[in-house]
Amino acid sequence: MIIEIENLRKTYKDVVAVDDLSFKVKEGELFAFLGVNGAGKSTTINIISGILKKDGGTVKVFGEDIDGKTEGIKSKLGMVFQNSVLDKRLSVYDNMKSRAALYGIFGKDFNVRFDELDGLLGLKDIMKRPVCKLSGGQRRRADIARALIHKPELLILDEPTTGLDPQTRQAVWKVIDDLRKTRGLTVFLTTHYMEEAAVADYVVILDSGRKAAEGTPHDLKTAYATDIIRIYSHLDEAEGLFSSNGAAVRRERDHIDVCVKGTAAATDFIVKNPDLFDDYEVLKGDMDSVFLSVTGKNIREA
Repeated sequence: MIIEIENLRKTYKDVVAVDDLSFKVKEGELFAFLGVNGAGKSTTINIISGILKKDGGTVKVFGEDIDGKTEGIKSKLGMVFQNSVLDKRLSVYDNMKSRAALYGIFGKDFNVRFDELDGLLGLKDIMKRPVCKLSGGQRRRADIARALIHKPELLILDEPTTGLDPQTRQAVWKVIDDLRKTRGLTVFLTTHYMEEAAVADYVVILDSGRKAAEGTPHDLKTAYATDIIRIYSHLDEAEGLFSSNGAAVRRERDHIDVCVKGTAAATDFIVKNPDLFDDYEVLKGDMDSVFLSVTGKNIREA
């Protein structure tokens, strides 16, 4: 296991930020850590990275307890924070150079590494520009390059694509996917975009500092989301049938939507009433529905 957390607890005066939290992150997986602002995500991340001290529980990263010496942990860890930590007055190149120096990467070794990151993230067109002159997408590329400069084994991404345009978000995820495939990089992600969480290997949903649900996206959607049968023909008959069976039905201009609990329930309706289903589709419940069902909150609005 890359991360092992048991019964983690952290308080700020009278506020319990993290309450009896336990989970594990496997090597090489994309792990999504979800919750509204104030749920305890950033607190947990700051404890994992050694920025904050915990009040209780155990936290192991790469098999080492964070209460011990953390140099070995930090040398294998890269972080992309919500807000950029680059020096805004320095150029991208100088930011990379100063960061690399902290890991003993100098001279020719740094130039080789910078060229590698340029190949991944396209840095040469912005390398001489001060960070304060960069667009949001350009700054995010530089943030990720900074986190990757020392070839970490674990990359923590704290809402890395918030505010980015779709094209830049796609480019960022291509880099991350490539690193996972080629280097077996483990990625720990927090995000407000449920389509990003939907491709994760494992998901933990946090609510008010406590773990509210966990599992693969498929398992969570099966347990918490509602599937929809969308029917485009025989609307009056279908609406009457499903309403009489207690199903939630929504009538639209050219179709009706029937909410059912999972694919098995949808299949059962279709098999029993084949004459109504000559033009239909089944829409699988999504991670937005899961989050709303588990927490009672819309993650983006919250």
